[in-house]
Amino acid sequence: MDWPNHTHTRRVISILKASDIFRKRVPLQHGSGARTPSAFANFEGVQLKFPSSSPFAAKFIVGSMHESNVDLMTRFILITCLWTVAAGIASSQTLKVVPASVLVDETAVIRAEGLAPNEHVSIRAELVDGANQPWSSEAEFLADPGGAVDTSKQAPVKGSYSGVSAMGLVWSMKPKAKHVPSYDPPRDLGAQVIEFQLFRSGKQVAIAQLAQLSIADGVRRITIDGQLHGVLLLPNSTGPHPGVLVVGGSEGGMPLRKAAWLASRGYAALALGYFRYDDLPPLLEAIPLEYFSSALAWMMQRPEISGDRVAVVGTSRGGELALQLGSMFPEIKAVVAYVPANVRYAACCGDTRVPYAWTWQGQPLSFVNTRALREPGASVLNGVIAVERTHGPILLIAGDDDGVWDSSGMTDAVVSRLKQAHFSFSYERLRYAHAGHRAGRPEIVPTQHGGVRNPTSQREENLGGNAQGDAESSLDAIPKVLEFLRQSLGEPQSNARFRWSREGLTTHMEQTKNDAIVASSFLRTLGCADAPCNGVPSASVQAPSLIRSNLSECKQ
Repeated sequence: MDWPNHTHTRRVISILKASDIFRKRVPLQHGSGARTPSAFANFEGVQLKFPSSSPFAAKFIVGSMHESNVDLMTRFILITCLWTVAAGIASSQTLKVVPASVLVDETAVIRAEGLAPNEHVSIRAELVDGANQPWSSEAEFLADPGGAVDTSKQAPVKGSYSGVSAMGLVWSMKPKAKHVPSYDPPRDLGAQVIEFQLFRSGKQVAIAQLAQLSIADGVRRITIDGQLHGVLLLPNSTGPHPGVLVVGGSEGGMPLRKAAWLASRGYAALALGYFRYDDLPPLLEAIPLEYFSSALAWMMQRPEISGDRVAVVGTSRGGELALQLGSMFPEIKAVVAYVPANVRYAACCGDTRVPYAWTWQGQPLSFVNTRALREPGASVLNGVIAVERTHGPILLIAGDDDGVWDSSGMTDAVVSRLKQAHFSFSYERLRYAHAGHRAGRPEIVPTQHGGVRNPTSQREENLGGNAQGDAESSLDAIPKVLEFLRQSLGEPQSNARFRWSREGLTTHMEQTKNDAIVASSFLRTLGCADAPCNGVPSASVQAPSLIRSNLSECKQ
């Protein structure tokens, strides 16, 4: 671009041309040698320096002002005006994250503006994870004809990821230390702060931050100790709410993050520990299924929970457990199983006292020997889960590149069994070609990983999948799981800003030509079109003014 066409330069010229107070004028001229030299104006010894961050190489030298024609106030006004324009040039390159605060399952858009058309710039992202390990990513972009870069619309020229992805700079991060196997989320459901930096010709010119929240504002926690060990997380909205029993896998402990996600989306979520927690068994062995029956009964008695709208969600061995519980207890009206088995596996993960994982009425449930499964023609009839007895819809999530077990093949077996039984409820399988054992994980975080140590067995596990495949599975599965639960249990009253996390839902919209259409879409997403909004945190909603004004009409 020819420098006199720059907006800020034209403003300087127009100000000076409109005035007759200058004895002489020296036109703007290209600086010699410097790529982005400083520009300045000198008023009788008062030098105004135009910062070197201006992308246009130019200098402006103004002669002394005629004392008899200009009074002190006029000179002050002109100096102030030119200084304001200079500040505009200095801040002409901006980096924005819209919105600046999101739940961990939501997308944000990173947008750089004030660049030269077709200019090559780099954006770097950095964070420090819950284990105090630094992570980073970087990608180079080509600015559009308007001098902007928008990650929701443009693919990087090169860098840590490829293709168009609003959150590509987040999920493609890698640890700076080679020994770090996997991203560790913030402790105690804390927020994760990500810093983005804009670089032009190797020089940092702007920064912006994104706060990822693990849990929505106002979600309440009730800790359960005694016969049951768990944490009930309740939305900050009027109940009763649909309930979800959340169970973990072979890692044991308390599945708080997934329960926090569901509570943030309007569900009363009970994170239930069943081994390797407090005084519970240290290993996954001989776990009585009556324990989960008691948890369901406890949930149905809570006034905050709709007793006839309860689902179970589990991952890995917890996915196996979710299918098993769904087949046994008619109180469960929907099942979501992430990377599950279609059979009952043996006890794990260590020197177990008994070979079986589950019991019912004091008797061990039959299970499949993993060694026998490797043998050609091996039979699994004794350990298969009777999924056709489930009293509600079933959603399965699997990764074709699962390195822990064949979740893709086993979910295919579940679907075949349901078809053969003419299952009376709906069922769906989400299958992701390049995802591993973390397929569909409901958070947009760095997905790069190596071998991950199982906290129960202390053995290193190959989770399979690649960073992009895992990330794409999450971006696709998050809204589909929420929609499945909505259709199965009814509409939740969510206190979160947005219901979906699809790429582009939170796309930067400040300059859209279709504000009315977009506003209507956002209001429907928030539930304002057909139902009241509940607890929408207006201070953190960064949307066009039309949306903000309409939000005030929603009942809080």
